[in-house]
Amino acid sequence: MFTTVLMIEKPLAPADVELVTTLHGDEQVSFVVLMQPRGDQDRLLRAVDDVALGRLDDAARENEVPEGKDAAGAAERSLRHSLEALRAAGAQADGEVVEHHPLDRLKAVVEEHGADEVVVLTAPHFVEEFFHRDWTSRARHRVGVPVLKLFAQSEPVEQETQEQGER
Repeated sequence: MFTTVLMIEKPLAPADVELVTTLHGDEQVSFVVLMQPRGDQDRLLRAVDDVALGRLDDAARENEVPEGKDAAGAAERSLRHSLEALRAAGAQADGEVVEHHPLDRLKAVVEEHGADEVVVLTAPHFVEEFFHRDWTSRARHRVGVPVLKLFAQSEPVEQETQEQGER
């Protein structure tokens, strides 16, 4: 069985699930999902990315989205949603929320599970990517297995998941 460590920032959209579960054709894949809550240290970078992508409304609302400790509950709900979606697609999936030192935890998880690869599923982060400060660039120098970067789909499932968790 092929083992993939999947790093995510938001709940998996159906297109994301299809993409990651079909990367290796018919080979059985097991996922270990690492979900990182939004950190408050990158608010300006996210706003710049939103502007670069033409999402001016998102840039203006950066202060309204929970971050840091306030984002832990949303991250747990996003992780549960993503694990359920992967399992519904027939994959084995476990995971955890990683609040501190995500790259250290990533390296440890790769070693603990004997992972074959890391897939970073993320929105574009132009500023971080330009300076090679994004997860993918930093992970490539730390984990000892191939690291693939894929861009997550922007579907409304994130808002829907957040609203369900608030009920």
